[in-house]
Amino acid sequence: MQATIEVMLKPTYLANHLLIAMPGLADPNFSRGVTFLCQHSAEGALGIVVNRLSNFRLGEVLEQMQISTSVRGLAEQPVYAGGPVQTDRGFVVHAPGDAWDSTFKVSDEVAVTTSRDVLAAMAQGRGPQRALVALGYAGWGAGQLEDEIRGNAWLSVPAQGSILFETPLETRWQAAAMLAGVDMRLLIDYAGHA
Repeated sequence: MQATIEVMLKPTYLANHLLIAMPGLADPNFSRGVTFLCQHSAEGALGIVVNRLSNFRLGEVLEQMQISTSVRGLAEQPVYAGGPVQTDRGFVVHAPGDAWDSTFKVSDEVAVTTSRDVLAAMAQGRGPQRALVALGYAGWGAGQLEDEIRGNAWLSVPAQGSILFETPLETRWQAAAMLAGVDMRLLIDYAGHA
């Protein structure tokens, strides 16, 4: 009689990772995109695209919310296109600090807040020092992201605050891939499977 050995693999979830679109990913929402994964579980995943700009400036968003500011330069800050889902919903990706009404701490380096109070604090100069504001998010259902990764659509690396808050927008895709030692300029735009 032969014994059968069954190995149970624990699923790997990628919250607090960056998803870097592989060159062959043609979806215009994500092509050459970098997405910060805020949540990932058996039920699905939620992320914020961090290298696409929306057509709005922060001053326009604040004005629409009837929040005034005299903080120099704040109104001119860009607002990111966080993803194709609920593009009227705002997210502030920031360094952890004060407690806001609706904050989810992703890691010791990054939190995400969806409540108005963080924007009001930013408008008064009391908000997080490192932050980006995005409209919309990217969402995946159960198993969907895992299938896309197996299909070579994404490269994933642990997130670093420097990519989110300091790296120039136009170089984030390449810089994020370099965290994994991958030079995207050397890759072809299609993948094969053995």
